[in-house]
Amino acid sequence: MFDKLNYSIVKSSFRVLGLVMISLFWCAQHAWAQENEGGDVSTQVVAHDANAIFSGSAFFTFSVKNPLNTDQEGTVSYLVTTEKGDKVLDKSMHVKIDRNSNDSYDFHLPELKPGFYKINFMINVSDYDDTTRKAFGIKPQEIRSQYARPADFNQFWDNAKAELAKVKPGFKVTPLPKQNTDNREVFLIEMKSLDNYTIRGYLTVPKTKNKSRKFAVLLGLPGYQVSLDPMLGLDNDLAIITLNVRGQGNSRDEIDTRRDEYITYRIEDKNKYVMRGVIMDCVRCIDFIYSQKNLEHDNILVSGGSMGGYLALAVAGVDKRVNLCSAQNPILCDIRRLVGEVDWPVSSFRKYVATQPGLTLDKVLGNMDYYDAKNFAQNITCPTLMGIGLLDPFAPPNNEYSAFNVLQGKKRIMVFKNLAHEINEKYKELEGRWMRDTFALF
Repeated sequence: MFDKLNYSIVKSSFRVLGLVMISLFWCAQHAWAQENEGGDVSTQVVAHDANAIFSGSAFFTFSVKNPLNTDQEGTVSYLVTTEKGDKVLDKSMHVKIDRNSNDSYDFHLPELKPGFYKINFMINVSDYDDTTRKAFGIKPQEIRSQYARPADFNQFWDNAKAELAKVKPGFKVTPLPKQNTDNREVFLIEMKSLDNYTIRGYLTVPKTKNKSRKFAVLLGLPGYQVSLDPMLGLDNDLAIITLNVRGQGNSRDEIDTRRDEYITYRIEDKNKYVMRGVIMDCVRCIDFIYSQKNLEHDNILVSGGSMGGYLALAVAGVDKRVNLCSAQNPILCDIRRLVGEVDWPVSSFRKYVATQPGLTLDKVLGNMDYYDAKNFAQNITCPTLMGIGLLDPFAPPNNEYSAFNVLQGKKRIMVFKNLAHEINEKYKELEGRWMRDTFALF
């Protein structure tokens, strides 16, 4: 009887205790919700230039919103580094942000040398810690590479083109009627390129009853290890070619590397390096355009992103038949400067060097001087459009401007301050209008 009574009392006590704990927990949650009814502390960074590019000292405003019912006290600060991560500037200020209020802090940075920098804005207050990462530029039009191109650069590429000219192209065009659309016909194209390598791609042309009509050409070049398919569209006055260079897409054949190995394929010999053939593949495709009676030979736009952007610069630099060049986030610009600045492709170079007795990174970089986008850019005279992201981990803005600033023809660059290795639709819209205006496609 005693045991049963004790058990009943204990059981009742636990039940009451449980209800009390639930009640206390609910009250605490309710009190916390009331205190934080407006949400967490939040911050915003505004660069006082639309592209975060300044002609003098950089100017930012760091705004803090405190919706809490408690004052926030601590610091706001910034840290400026080079793209390699070396500290350049820092500053910290003590702040007290009243409850349910907003405060803003202006930061006028001391003037810096021309170039691009990373900046971290930090807040450390009573109930909130956060970091906002941005990038900005100072007088980027003054950026120049400290690395000269080889004295025999032009001769090197003249020799490559001479070798290509000895290869019979064997152009082949195969209709793919099952892939046709209401307004476009689709064709597989094949041709022989440098080293007698077969490359392939696709051609799409608007359907027309006028057999003598000719079309302006958009030549789309591939990103790194990207397989391009036929490009369709609503344009009724533009032919579109998508080219799969050797080792990519339907042009793999004997070059069928794993992703990390493609960039270093035969890199120990500048005369056998994969990119020598790749760039000549693009030149051979220009040959193809010139061989087709229904394609206009003086209205050719080459366009691509990442490696495709690089190839657009390269082919425009070695082949004057290109009329317009559009390069989005081109890689391999100012390659020597990439060392210690970005991970890829330098990490792949180092990895490959470690497997090849007698090969050094200096030897690789010496070979890559013949493949640097900035060295091709010096020869480009056609109008060129570039797009870059200030947060790009593969094509940093300093390197991009090293190429852009040496372009000889009319040029324009679109800067996306909050993007990494990408551009947005505004670029593609501008590219389309620019092409149509230049080629008089109205």
